[in-house]
Amino acid sequence: MGEAFVPRCKTAAIGSLPLTDPAQACRFVLEGGIDIAFWPQLPKRGFRELMNPMYSEGMPCLRLDDVEKKIWFEVGDDAASQLEAFYTKFLEEKPENFRISPEYAAGFYAFLEALRSSGKTHDLLKGHVTGPLTFALGTNAIGPGKDDIRASYYDDQLRDVVVKALTQKALWQVDELKPYAKRVLIFIDEPVLAGFGASAYLSLTAADVQRDLNEVIDALHAKDVLVGIHCCGNTDWAMLEGTNADIISFDAYGYARSISLYPKEVQAYLDRGGVLAWGVVPTNEHVGEETLESLKRRLLAGFGLLEAKGVKRETLLNQCLITPSCGTGSLGVGDAEKVFDLLVKLGRAMQS
Repeated sequence: MGEAFVPRCKTAAIGSLPLTDPAQACRFVLEGGIDIAFWPQLPKRGFRELMNPMYSEGMPCLRLDDVEKKIWFEVGDDAASQLEAFYTKFLEEKPENFRISPEYAAGFYAFLEALRSSGKTHDLLKGHVTGPLTFALGTNAIGPGKDDIRASYYDDQLRDVVVKALTQKALWQVDELKPYAKRVLIFIDEPVLAGFGASAYLSLTAADVQRDLNEVIDALHAKDVLVGIHCCGNTDWAMLEGTNADIISFDAYGYARSISLYPKEVQAYLDRGGVLAWGVVPTNEHVGEETLESLKRRLLAGFGLLEAKGVKRETLLNQCLITPSCGTGSLGVGDAEKVFDLLVKLGRAMQS
């Protein structure tokens, strides 16, 4: 890996915007004052730009229905040949074999065009990919039998396919973004981990989660890429801090207290150079109630919960990113603008 990442309260974002015009979305990102620019996911453009369909291209046995708005794996008689073709492509070690097409990620292509036009080299650019747990637990596999339906995560072969395909799609983004940045950051988005430990996922262990996430993370680290994991709900934070991720991104607006329940793990994570991305700007109905002053108080109160358990304020400040609590794709445009206005102002206030 390259030099340590010490953000000192720089601002970043999760990925989605409520806009539908890709060029407008890129102007919003590149001209809005955020420190780490990101390519915009635009879910209001259509089903294929939602977080699981967006990354589904090229997976064997994968079916997508634009009308019914669903995707699934259909494991039929041709599964073996499809799997063979997939692994043959994978073994070529060419991430472009797993590129995301423009109809699945219009914002990505508009972002590349905007970067080309500007001629600017950024210190850091951010991409993102749906995490393997969220994708595989949220996408069913239908077998030959009428009642043979289960989450694809519980099919060892399909789980391996998902992990490897998502890894390659992340690496492809890196290759595309690298000409315009000194370094690339990829967030792995894992909202499903908010359900870790619930009855629906009792068979899922921390070791399972860490194994699958680390396969993606380690492949990106081999290319000197910074890697974050984003979970916008409560989860086992010690589990995520035990991965090889450089950044843990969490909803600090709603769950700052829950992460403070793991002071030893947080300290160990920070000691190895890990960064906490504090999602302190809410991406829900509360955004209209907040001001720069109220959010600064909330962020410092979150720091205080960890300081009270021995974590130094200086460390928290140095190893802090400031972000929205989640993506803004489901918001109205006005609320999204409010989120980013508060984000930029808070970042500047904390950096001063």
